Amino acid sequence: MRNKRLLVRSLIIASWAAILFLPFKGIRGAAELFLVIAAGIPVFHFLQRGMVLPKHFRSVVSFLRPFFIPVFLIAALAVPFLAGDYYLDVLIMCGIYILLALGLNVIVGFAGLLNLGFAAFYAIGAYIYGLLNTKLGIGFWPCLPVSAAGTACAGLLVAVPALRLRGDYLAIVTLGFGEILRLVLNNWDSVTNGPNGISGIAPPQLAGISLGNLKYFYYLVLAIVLLSVFVIRRVERSRTGRAWIALRENEIAASSIGINVTRYKLYAFAFGSFWAGIAGILFAAKMRFISPESFTFAESVLILSMVILGGTGNIYGAIAGAFLLVLLPEVLREVQLYRMLILGIGLVLLMIFKPEGLLGKNLRKIRQPVED
Repeated sequence: MRNKRLLVRSLIIASWAAILFLPFKGIRGAAELFLVIAAGIPVFHFLQRGMVLPKHFRSVVSFLRPFFIPVFLIAALAVPFLAGDYYLDVLIMCGIYILLALGLNVIVGFAGLLNLGFAAFYAIGAYIYGLLNTKLGIGFWPCLPVSAAGTACAGLLVAVPALRLRGDYLAIVTLGFGEILRLVLNNWDSVTNGPNGISGIAPPQLAGISLGNLKYFYYLVLAIVLLSVFVIRRVERSRTGRAWIALRENEIAASSIGINVTRYKLYAFAFGSFWAGIAGILFAAKMRFISPESFTFAESVLILSMVILGGTGNIYGAIAGAFLLVLLPEVLREVQLYRMLILGIGLVLLMIFKPEGLLGKNLRKIRQPVED
């Protein structure tokens, strides 16, 4: 019965992908794609079910695990000496989106509060630096805590009217906030310069050395990303992190054991928005130009997709999701006409066969006994 269901699902997915591909490559190309997917899904499923690591191999992996982080750090530090400016630029954007994904993961993954307007906090951090730098001449380093704190305060202000909401209703409130902020930035010409944006933003400087060079800026972003992972990891393991997880699993049960639901919701919004503000100031410093078009609803959906793709509630999953959704479009640039189609099909397949995300907990194993 299970094999029959798998076969039917494979045929449905293959047919759907072939129909999408038909306008691009014609009947022959669509038929070839249909055959590849229809045969590939059962094979992949069989390999996934039957793949068991040998005992000696597992022992080798356990032995090498302590060396993973030092090797990763050495490789990350060596990247500017091995990669060109194009690759550095892509990796810097990966770092910025990692900060955004980590911040949203606190709100959605840890506390279970759906946020569809996260790009608004990203915009607030960028515009605080853009306005302070171009109008008052304040540099990057004094603006960094101001942008982060200002964005955290904005997160608190959004959380206050949304405290009694959950699920879809909370998502609508955050979506509305994101669109309101974008319209304000687009129409408040006297302050934000409207759709023309803010240009001439200065890059950061350290000891009289400009960090506008991609190599220097890469190290700045890398240092902030490592700091964010360390801090968020510590908070996740703290009393606050455990309260967020209890809130996510069952808000009523969490309240019944003495957890102040209102307080921890505010903490989650403020702490998650804090990292969005830092990502915003890094984006403004890198691009040296910002406009409302960089902070649309599509940007919020992209960040949420990163969190879901990697696995909600998993720090390393958010990092993996950000890497994939930033790097894959660049890898598929040679097939630009089809890259979004390929990326979309891949995301749908992943959500069908691994809905918990790449590094998320296996929800199927947890739920299977209940379903049977």
